[in-house]
Amino acid sequence: MSGLGPHAAFILASYGAAALVLGSLIVAILRDHRAQARALAALEQRGAGRRDRSGA
Repeated sequence: MSGLGPHAAFILASYGAAALVLGSLIVAILRDHRAQARALAALEQRGAGRRDRSGA
């Protein structure tokens, strides 16, 4: 840790905070993906099909 100099605590805390934020974002994205997949499955089960986006 002496290789980081006198600001080692700040540097390590910054890396830790960045890792925490990124981890939180990943968890939030995964939860939202699951919720959207459940909502889409429920809509399709009720008979709401997907729209044709080909424009034809």
